Amino acid sequence: MDLLFSSVALCSALLIWGSPGLTFDRGDRPAAQDTPVNFDAKTMAEFTARMDEYAALNRKVAATLPKLSDSATPQEIDRHQRDLGARMAQARSGAKQGDLFTPSMQAVTRRLMERLFQNATSRRQLRDSLMDDNPSPSQVRVAVNARYPDAVPLSTMPPEVLKNLPPLPKEVEYRFVSDTLILLDGGAHLVADFVPRALPR
Repeated sequence: MDLLFSSVALCSALLIWGSPGLTFDRGDRPAAQDTPVNFDAKTMAEFTARMDEYAALNRKVAATLPKLSDSATPQEIDRHQRDLGARMAQARSGAKQGDLFTPSMQAVTRRLMERLFQNATSRRQLRDSLMDDNPSPSQVRVAVNARYPDAVPLSTMPPEVLKNLPPLPKEVEYRFVSDTLILLDGGAHLVADFVPRALPR
């Protein structure tokens, strides 16, 4: 029920958000131009459902590991993280790029980022914020189930960028590696999926 409600709520919000671009006929019915908005809303609702399923799998796998105590040492935390990463990679051994970020969702993501940059007060300032601590592909191997290196910093995610992307469950976060948007499993420190060329040039 919660998943259904969140998907319906997301669709409703996106339709309202996209409504300024709609045109109406004399009967106050949306004209043909609303089709892309409906399609994007449906695509994002399906993405949200897939991410909720990923989070449920993460919690299920994490439950098979011994719980960390409040006084866990950095070594114990690192071992727990690596164990979770190994088990998540095993649970998703057949996963490939595009399973979470489907081709349709990748296209929607690029459009959202393009729109954000078009409306930004300062495109350069926004890009500079995204490039802050942004690692290069030579530092991070961007592949499904690849471990994000401990020594590599995480890119800054400005609030205006996060507000323009669908919300994620707490187990996963958005990060950039160069212009590639990745889904980072924070607890397992794994790349769950990614969108190449997510940032407009």
